[in-house]
Amino acid sequence: MTDGMNMADMFGKIMEMQEKISSAQETLAGKEVTAEAGGGMVKVTANGNQRIVSIKIEKEAVDPDDLEILEDLVIAGINKALEDAAAMAKTEMAQAAGGMLPPGMDLGSLGL
Repeated sequence: MTDGMNMADMFGKIMEMQEKISSAQETLAGKEVTAEAGGGMVKVTANGNQRIVSIKIEKEAVDPDDLEILEDLVIAGINKALEDAAAMAKTEMAQAAGGMLPPGMDLGSLGL
């Protein structure tokens, strides 16, 4: 009988964790991070779902004779914003799991 209770408890915990993860994913959609490149000449904002939501470029960053620099700044800003958004998502998901996962288990391998 003990095994049945343990399975029921485990199933309940799994359901609770799924609810917390779902809630955290909804929360992440509303959170944003902004990264800068070129001393703030390019600002890229990403949400917690790791989607770019805006890019702002200062006029001074636009040199028609050297678009390569602007392209590099945009790429750097996007990469930094996505890294920051991924870190934010990982933290949120770890908090949502709230110690329910075995030590060392990474939700990133599950796409979370």
